[in-house]
Amino acid sequence: MLRALVVLLLLAIVGSLFSSLFFLYRDRGDSQRTAKMLTWRIGLSIALFLVLLAGFRFGLIPGYTQ
Repeated sequence: MLRALVVLLLLAIVGSLFSSLFFLYRDRGDSQRTAKMLTWRIGLSIALFLVLLAGFRFGLIPGYTQ
């Protein structure tokens, strides 16, 4: 379950990055769509970080032990 969520978030981050590149190329800087998509990418990256942090905290992701 957690692995699928992480993969889904990573795909969404990459998709947002490429769509912002597409809007940058297509709009030639005349609209705010590029900035909105990059903002979405930042939000998705923060969400991914929080999911990984929670997964580690609740024991869903094993930590390094010696």
